[in-house]
Amino acid sequence: MSLRKASAYSKKHVVAYTRISRKKGKAFVKVVPPQKIVKFTMGNEQGFRDGKFPYHYSVFADENCQIRHNSLEACRQYINKRLETDFAGQYFFRVIPFPHHIQRENKMLTGAGADRMQTGMQLSFGKATGKAAIVKKGSGIFFIATQTEKAMQLARGLFHKVKPKLPCRTRTISEVVKEQ
Repeated sequence: MSLRKASAYSKKHVVAYTRISRKKGKAFVKVVPPQKIVKFTMGNEQGFRDGKFPYHYSVFADENCQIRHNSLEACRQYINKRLETDFAGQYFFRVIPFPHHIQRENKMLTGAGADRMQTGMQLSFGKATGKAAIVKKGSGIFFIATQTEKAMQLARGLFHKVKPKLPCRTRTISEVVKEQ
């Protein structure tokens, strides 16, 4: 089953009502889809806590949007694979948003004669198809900390390559943290 395009879900102001309750009769969403993002922190976390990675590079959202969990996972896999092959153990990478929002789809039949079989908008709450992270303007999406300036240049190139996978405009901030 292919995915619907993101514009079907990317409503900037309206958040769909997806109530999950312990009582079956009060829960509108019957099944919560599994999380596609496997890890949220990668690399050498202990080295980051010890302050060994002074070069920080962050990606922030420039507008309110919903980012699907499969989009975040695709970006995560690409960035982590490239960092691991080029700078094994000399980086720290974090995916910041957590997908909580459940996306629904009112499936419609298409083709000849399908109009007589479907119910249209009657009881059109829809079935859960995926999850999304609701990201506000100015909140972080990805964070990388590295040891060298060369690794930071690679991170800048990686974020430029994954930018088309994200549904919103982004801005990046790089900084050098000095030890005290």
